[in-house]
Amino acid sequence: MSKLKETRIKNKLTHQTMADTLKISKAFYWQIENNKRRLSYDMAIKIADIFKMMPDELFYEEYKKESQ
Repeated sequence: MSKLKETRIKNKLTHQTMADTLKISKAFYWQIENNKRRLSYDMAIKIADIFKMMPDELFYEEYKKESQ
């Protein structure tokens, strides 16, 4: 999830801040960001909302690459 990581860093947010905002553990968030855990659509919406973006803006290109 390179775009997710880039966006988080650009917005000066830590893994812990993201996890706290999403009400999940830091480890769970790290796993999402590093493709160790699948992302649910509900979680994609919550993450995109943090950055005031649509989920497709963050995740679609990477999903498309993985599905080919």
